[in-house]
This record gives sequence, C-alpha cells and structure tokens, in this order.
Amino acid sequence: MLQFPFFTNKVLKVVEENYRVKTIEIDHDLKNARPGQFIMVWIPGVGERPMSIGNSDPLTISVANVGTVSGKIISLKEGENISYRGPFGKEFTIPKGTKRILVIGGGYGVVPMFFLARETREKGIESIAVVGGRTEKDIIYGKRLGRVCKEVLLTTDDGSAGKKGNVMVEVTPLIESGKIDAVYCVGPERMMYAIATACKNQNVPCQVSVERYMKCGVGICGSCAIDGKLACIDGPVMSAKDALALSEFGKKHRDACGISKDY
Repeated sequence: MLQFPFFTNKVLKVVEENYRVKTIEIDHDLKNARPGQFIMVWIPGVGERPMSIGNSDPLTISVANVGTVSGKIISLKEGENISYRGPFGKEFTIPKGTKRILVIGGGYGVVPMFFLARETREKGIESIAVVGGRTEKDIIYGKRLGRVCKEVLLTTDDGSAGKKGNVMVEVTPLIESGKIDAVYCVGPERMMYAIATACKNQNVPCQVSVERYMKCGVGICGSCAIDGKLACIDGPVMSAKDALALSEFGKKHRDACGISKDY
C-alpha cells in the first residue's frame, strides 16, 4: 500500500513579495526536502496544488495569486494551519567537480533557485544568479539571492530593472564564457527551452524544471504525462537533453483540463 507523508503545521510568517506573490514560512523543518522538489498544498473544500520549495528550514513556499486555490493559500495568516504532503519529485543534482553554477529564475521560478544556491554555497560552490521579469515589480527574491550568490543579475522586458530584454541577454555571454560548470533554471517554458538549447550548443550541463498540471503528484493520475514520462516522478527536474527530447517542451502547454495548446 502506498503511503504519502502528510503534515499540518502553523504558518510562521507571511511576506508580501509583490502585487501577486506572497512567501509563506511554515513551522516545519522538512529535513528530507531537496532543491527542485515540490509539496502538494491542500486547502480543505477548495483543492490542492503543487508548490516549489524555497527552503527546508523553515519550510518555505512562495505563491502567486493566479487562481482559486492559490488565492486561498495566500490569504492564510500567521498562526493559521496549512496542510500539505511531500516532498515529491526529482531534485537538482550537482556534477562532481563543480565549482561555479549559474542559476536562472523567471518570475516566481526563482524560488527553488534560492534553495539550490543556499545549499551549494554551504558546499563551497559559487553561484551566479540571473533573475528575469516583465517589469521591476515582477522581480522577487533578488535580496535573498544576494545573500547566497556571488552576483545577482536582473533583466526586465521594459528595462525598469537591470538590463532590458529577457534573461538571455545575461545568460548567453555567461554560458559562452566557459566559466560556468553547470546551469539550472526554472520559469516559463520557452525561457527554459532557449537556455537548454544554448547549453546544448555550448556543451554545458543544464537542468530544467518541467511543469505540467498535477493532480496527485505521485504518478497515479497521469495528468502530467508527457511522451510517456510523468512530470511529477520523472521530473520535475530533468536534464536539458531529456527535456529537449519531449515533443511539447517549449512548444505547447496544457490547461487544467489537459488540453494541449501552442504557446
């Protein structure tokens, strides 16, 4: 019989990151959580959604208000209960001999990048971060990353913070420099597709986080199936090579009903 770890704990702290994202710290040291994994957060009577882990102690998630469930999650107050299960999914891995990594986050995809940079820093591995957003108000976690990374570079579509353009204006020269041992990215899939392709062309190891609509998170329902793989257990972290081999990656996405649509 399958058994899944389930927890209910208190909300320790709620931080407003920007106009639609809040960070929630939970009174729990989820010791076995690894960067790149996720938890399934449950709101009784409303629903359940996967959330990337931004830290293990205290367990931290950052939630964008994009729907009914996420709206209920960010309405939680300090001292209230939050229920969840996990951690689930594959984690980011660091190749042996790695000395310097590049972590890239688009929008709230930056959340697991902080977790990864913090853990690798403790192992003596240097991180450079690139954070992208549509405007300055869409950038989150910049200060947090500054505490664990050697350098944090910002890009915005309108030029209101950092360099004008998408993340590739900073990422491309870094990948081509020959000074990056491995690349990690989470964010919009077309962004990850561009990064994965650039890394493949430069023969730089790269890992991405492939997201699809998840209902169970443990490989039972099949809602996150892609070309015979399940994003919840075969991912969400995949090598750039494996992700680029998927027919949908960077080309199509699915809505909550599982309908595939072009980007």
